[in-house]
Amino acid sequence: MSLPTTPEGWAIHLTKLLDHVRKVHGLARFPIDVASIAKDYSRQVFPDAPITMVEGIDLSKGLEGMLMPNPHSKGEWGIIYNTNITSPGQRNFTLAHELGHYLLHRKIRPQGLQCTSQQMGNWRSEQGQIEAEANRFASFLLMPLNDFRAQISGQNIDIDLMQRLAERYAVSLTAAILKWLTITDQRAMLVVGKDGFIDWAWSSDPLLKSNIYYAARQRVTELPARSLAAQNVDSEIARAGVQHPAGVWQGQEPVQEMTIYGRQNEMTISL
Repeated sequence: MSLPTTPEGWAIHLTKLLDHVRKVHGLARFPIDVASIAKDYSRQVFPDAPITMVEGIDLSKGLEGMLMPNPHSKGEWGIIYNTNITSPGQRNFTLAHELGHYLLHRKIRPQGLQCTSQQMGNWRSEQGQIEAEANRFASFLLMPLNDFRAQISGQNIDIDLMQRLAERYAVSLTAAILKWLTITDQRAMLVVGKDGFIDWAWSSDPLLKSNIYYAARQRVTELPARSLAAQNVDSEIARAGVQHPAGVWQGQEPVQEMTIYGRQNEMTISL
């Protein structure tokens, strides 16, 4: 049997195996135990290059995870995540991201990979494209499309729903929102703010086709002054959302904004 070659193909391949195993043994389908899958699958399918270690290490700031060859045992690999990552969802996504690197990139990067959040901002670089592939794999593995669509069918799209999805799949809130943005036909955007500026943003395809997006990693962009993200609004009101007139955010149309505030209001997540 030939093995997959794309991020989506690998994720679907593993999803089918997991569906079968969970059905036979009557186990809960979600969330996915990435560490166990990485070790068990690699040992069975790639016995000459197994993943023998998955653990956390205190890494430097900005470094989220690594896929590294074992310097003491030829052929063996290790997945490492930064123990300074306090979010269980972000940590789980990092593990899946590194597993994606193992399946997709270990042969072209035999020296291993070190992954930072900033690398995704440079889409034109080879490293940026590699990181994007690992992210797509992680998204499809942790949040299979058939189950994700079933969970949102007939539901109002809001922060509360996205939070329930994040808990179901053991991913971060931003990962759940990004997943929805990749499949929706709505004109929507995720904006992550920090210290009064847009740290990064992501537009759905229908919105992107209208040429509405923020290239915050390429140029410094302040959060719109009248947005919830830029104001110290009551958290319950911000979470429920408000309807803005045209001109608050990009584009010449009214916009509904829902926002949650991070610790000490240092970071905002707006849908």
